[in-house]
Amino acid sequence: MVETDTLFPILGQGLAGIARLAAEGEQAGEGHLVEFRTMPARSVLNRVDSKRVQWMTWSINPYRGCEFGCRYCYARYTHEFMDKPDPELFEREIYIKQNAEWLLRQELKQVRPDEYIALGTATDPYQPIERKAQVTRSLLEVFAEQEGLRLGIVTKSTLVERDIDLLTRIAGRNRLSVALTITTPDAELARLLEPRAPRPDLRFRTVERLRAAGLKTGILCSPLMPGITDTPRALEAMARRGKKAGASFFASQPLFLKPCSKPVFMRFIREHFPELEKVYVSRYGEKAFVSKAYQERVSALVRAVVRKHGLEQRFGDEALPEKKPVWPVQAELWPEAAKLARTA
Repeated sequence: MVETDTLFPILGQGLAGIARLAAEGEQAGEGHLVEFRTMPARSVLNRVDSKRVQWMTWSINPYRGCEFGCRYCYARYTHEFMDKPDPELFEREIYIKQNAEWLLRQELKQVRPDEYIALGTATDPYQPIERKAQVTRSLLEVFAEQEGLRLGIVTKSTLVERDIDLLTRIAGRNRLSVALTITTPDAELARLLEPRAPRPDLRFRTVERLRAAGLKTGILCSPLMPGITDTPRALEAMARRGKKAGASFFASQPLFLKPCSKPVFMRFIREHFPELEKVYVSRYGEKAFVSKAYQERVSALVRAVVRKHGLEQRFGDEALPEKKPVWPVQAELWPEAAKLARTA
């Protein structure tokens, strides 16, 4: 049992904004090393201001924090806004936003038809607590009343199948895209990377079921982790599985490490891939992103497997300029890792 006094101490009167809202929430249950609290949200629709994802205008996150505990998760910083700098708390303290349905209905009035809304950018909208809280389903009920919107959903969970009825209604009057994040088909590796997320084979099955329902559903093979999941063979295997599942599209992006996620991920590397620790320290160092050259080579590799298996690019990426595909070998992508692997 998690000690409530440790996870949610009595906070002082100096708190403001999200931190104060978090402190005002009530206990809503607990699980294994996880505690849930309500959050009296003031808004659920957030305007996106990012140079990296210019195709996205709005984001929605029904929860704060995520139970899946992915070692590479970049969203751990969101708990810092609540005066909780410990990155581990992101997966141990989950906040359930209240009145989300009512708020969304009001806030949708400011959305233009050509603006893209992404559901699940900083937390999985179908993490386990959704079975009980049903915040995501309440939001979908609002979207099912709308027409002419552009909506994208990203999840690692098979629970999205529960809402096929609403998703088909939404898709009938709006442009809807569902993406299942599947980092690797290797169940053992996935369990280490994403301790409490559904198995990869179950996620592939979910892609099949959503496609059978006529929904545009693709695979996000992200993040690509240098020396671990970025090999041509690994991407080829993922694209082949995606094609077999009937995926509408296939996309992938390299790992980036924000300061909030770097300690957790590097601990994972030291424990399970110690031979790569120096490589990651050297490549990332004080930076969050890999080099531009590496990003371009990975992009070329992804485009090549997409073409080979007759898949498409993710919705929203179609405006990206075309480049001639190149098939880089692993040594070109990550020479230090390849050298270490040969030595090992």
